[in-house]
Amino acid sequence: MAVTDLFAGEIATELLKMLISITRKACLCKPSAEQLRLSIEELLPIIEEIKYSGIELTQTRQLQLDTVSRALREGHELAGKVLASSRWNMYKNLQLSRKIEKVEKKISRFLQGPLQAHVLADVHHARFETTERFDQLDGSTRRLEQRLESMSIGGGGEGWWLQEAVNKMDEEQRYEGTLVKVGMELGKRKIKEMILNRDDLVVIGINGIGGSGKTTLATEVCRDDEVRSYFNKSILFLTVSQSPNVEQLRQKIWAFISETKLNGCSDISPQWTLEYNNRNTVKPTLVILDDVWSLPVLQQLIFKVPGCKTLVVSRIKFPSLVLDSTYELELLREEDAISLFCHCAFEKTSIPPGSDENLIKQVVEKCKGLPLALKVIGASLRDQPEMYWRGANNRLSRAQPICESHETELINRMKLSIDYLNEKVRNCFLDLGCFPEDKTIPLDILINIWTELHDIDEEEAFTIILELSNKNLLTLVKDSRAGDMYGSNYEVSVSQHDVLRDLAIHISSSGSVNQRKRLVMARRENGIPKEWERNSDQPFLARIVSVHTGEMGEMDWDKLEFPKAEVLILNFDSTRYFLPPFIQNMPRLKALVLINYNTKTAELHNLSVLGKSSNLRSVWFEKVTIPELPKTILPFPKLDKISLHLCKINFIDESKLDLSHLFPKLSHLTMDHCIEMTKLPSSICQVKTLKVLSVTNCESVEELPIDLGKLIFLQILRVYACPKLKTLPCGIKNLIWLDYIDVSQCVNLECLNEEIGGCVSLKEIDMRECPRIKRLPRSIKWLRSLRRVICDEEVAWQWEEMYKELPGLCVKVPDQSFGLEWLDE
Repeated sequence: MAVTDLFAGEIATELLKMLISITRKACLCKPSAEQLRLSIEELLPIIEEIKYSGIELTQTRQLQLDTVSRALREGHELAGKVLASSRWNMYKNLQLSRKIEKVEKKISRFLQGPLQAHVLADVHHARFETTERFDQLDGSTRRLEQRLESMSIGGGGEGWWLQEAVNKMDEEQRYEGTLVKVGMELGKRKIKEMILNRDDLVVIGINGIGGSGKTTLATEVCRDDEVRSYFNKSILFLTVSQSPNVEQLRQKIWAFISETKLNGCSDISPQWTLEYNNRNTVKPTLVILDDVWSLPVLQQLIFKVPGCKTLVVSRIKFPSLVLDSTYELELLREEDAISLFCHCAFEKTSIPPGSDENLIKQVVEKCKGLPLALKVIGASLRDQPEMYWRGANNRLSRAQPICESHETELINRMKLSIDYLNEKVRNCFLDLGCFPEDKTIPLDILINIWTELHDIDEEEAFTIILELSNKNLLTLVKDSRAGDMYGSNYEVSVSQHDVLRDLAIHISSSGSVNQRKRLVMARRENGIPKEWERNSDQPFLARIVSVHTGEMGEMDWDKLEFPKAEVLILNFDSTRYFLPPFIQNMPRLKALVLINYNTKTAELHNLSVLGKSSNLRSVWFEKVTIPELPKTILPFPKLDKISLHLCKINFIDESKLDLSHLFPKLSHLTMDHCIEMTKLPSSICQVKTLKVLSVTNCESVEELPIDLGKLIFLQILRVYACPKLKTLPCGIKNLIWLDYIDVSQCVNLECLNEEIGGCVSLKEIDMRECPRIKRLPRSIKWLRSLRRVICDEEVAWQWEEMYKELPGLCVKVPDQSFGLEWLDE
């Protein structure tokens, strides 16, 4: 191959055209493709100059150029596949992105080697002065490398992929809210009339089938300015669900009505009778009870006290003996249904010109005016050809209800959207049914589970989250600081509509209980489901087991066999919990999730049952007391991640605790809102494999271990919202691989240690809301890798003065946006 064959310009020109098309089509590659396009436009003149130079190359250099030629042609083919791929096929786009990264590595290695130093210099010297043109090429090469690097998932650390997904979801919700104002305006007006103008109506209901927009309507009523003004913003919104803790809900309502603030750990049992001496001084209050399933539960949650009104949202139409009046929700009119469907299917507000209007209306008609069905089915047909639509329409027509229930018919029709998903994406969707209703799921839990169950890595798991979000099969709930490259996945959560959860459980529950891949207790029960007990003589072959109970003692568990179980999710609601003995019968257990939904922290018993879980890789404990580890417990040779949230842990007797022996492979340790923990055990510094250490919202922690510098492979250190922390240990200078440190909201932290200059790999520092830090250490000038600092305005100018020493540094002063409101959920 001659050099002119390689640099003829056709490949580069064609690739440039394809990149322009990609920037108009592919969400995942759009930012990177745009920057790459700019770099190639700069390189094209140089390519043309080399093309006409007429210089013959040696055989060695020609072989090097052949390698680049093959890489360029491979990149050309991949760009074609990106253009042919659906914009919403996140899984396929991720695979293509990875292949492009491999091509980039080949090109980058070549550009940094002989080509840059010899070939291009020699060829280019034939016509032009070397220095000026080589500088131009070198600059273009660096920009090209930067653009290609930024094509990886994460967008170069700014979290653009998550931000784009959340922005899109916000747009969807705003649009649906607009339709509510149009299509549900009558219902909103009637409910406001009953709440504001009818003193004789104390308990009012909103009734409708799942997916009809009941909660959306109730939320709009809450947000209405006239309603908020009437109640002086004294509005309480509670989700009841099928498995409520009635006593907790009663306490919350009583605290709200009586203005008695009960914290989550209160032992107070409030009196349930109010005596008012003066009815005229009663403050108007509104209590909204969403997703109520049981009449006995509802009767316990209604407080008929002066000034208090209750709005009940339910699929069930409760009798007039309980409700003073009920509004039965009307479904969307045809015009509004078409508008919502087209927004999800075409990103337009009406049927696009040139489309088969009759076919689209047929599909919309089969959604029966249900907003959820319109969103899910519309999103599943997005970017699909007409024949695909016709097949879907036929399948929707054949979706016969299992019984006469309209809601069951809805589930059958929406099942079509799940059937069309890629197998891995479909399985991930079905896994969501393993979590309790009306609860948000931390993304970290999903990542841990999916990577173990479906042989995918974190990048693929994120991509699947985005695909399910784009298809309206889940909702992303984003914390204010989430989405950054170094943000914890715990700060991003997922929620799912009850009907979609019912759909996942319905699909997963087909076949014999012993043969199912997922064994799910759909709602909270007092013990093991009867169906499990009846079949306990045979092993259960499920890979994921989900149990949701109240308090469980040693005798409450049955003897069950789970030889293939890899994930165990234990949800409970009590102050005492005995770990199930059947964990010993889970030889393949890899991920354990243990969440307590009680207001108090639960005492955990039978921890020794984990002693034989030699394949365990991740554990998530929430709102439990961590007991002293039994002496008989064996090391966990594969345990990689430990997450402790709202737990009571206090390392008093460190001499008996050797974490490096117990967890020889531990790489991620998270302790969040562990308020009674005063310090970390010193043996944590012997865990040489640790890469991520998060000690966040721990108000009693006064210091970090003095030997922290022994964690030589630590990459991420988070110690935000630890108000008693005053200094960082001197050993921090030894953390030469540390990429990121977060000390935000450490209000008593006096300084960034002078030793921080030893963290030569540090790329980002988050030190917002640290009011006692007035001056920066001189050693920061040695942080040559530092690219981003988030800080308060008082110290921002000191960072900005370092621009000459630290070129490329970005200093950001954010708004104060942190709080603990989520604890009220």
